[in-house]
Amino acid sequence: MVDDSFFREVNEELRTDRVKEFWRRYAPYIIALAVAVVLATAAWRTYDWWSARQASRSGDQFLVALNLARTGKTDDALKALEALEKTGYGDYGVLARMRAATVLANKGDDAGAVKGFDAVAADNEVPAAIRDMAQLRAAYILVDSGSYEDVARHAEPLSADGNPFRHSAREALGLAAWKKGDTADAAKLFNEIANDGGAPANLRQRADIMLGLLRADGVKIGNAAG
Repeated sequence: MVDDSFFREVNEELRTDRVKEFWRRYAPYIIALAVAVVLATAAWRTYDWWSARQASRSGDQFLVALNLARTGKTDDALKALEALEKTGYGDYGVLARMRAATVLANKGDDAGAVKGFDAVAADNEVPAAIRDMAQLRAAYILVDSGSYEDVARHAEPLSADGNPFRHSAREALGLAAWKKGDTADAAKLFNEIANDGGAPANLRQRADIMLGLLRADGVKIGNAAG
């Protein structure tokens, strides 16, 4: 009777032979895959480090521009923002464009500010939410410096039910209508804001104030909130 140890040794030899054969056939692929994984990991970590460094640098430049604007150095702030528009990493380029338009508005250059916001709103490479925000900012500026039609061209597309900017868009339209003397339309728009539970509290408060002013002028307000 053959000893069981003999069969164990034979099985071990067979397994060893299979491993050797497997390694001989597939070693180049296994080594290549391992190298690829190492290189990919190194490349990702290098990119991650580079990306964080670029974002930090652009963030610092943006803060410098904001501080220049806060201290009244408007021209220097605009130059810094213009440079960041061209070299800013990630979203800092478009943030610089938005801030530059705001600086122009604070400076009293309404036409330049609207032009800047309109350029952002028309740029399809900019995220949709930021384009809508730019359009809304232009609408608010035009309440003072433009016509009702100018405001409506910017705000009406944002005033539809379901649009996240609808409350602010309706406020801009209401203010423009009030300025134009169309008190009925203004009352309707402010009433929509005041009665909308989803509207931010500050917008509802402002709408209530405007409705109070309109009532004082003898405008009939239908189904007003409070």
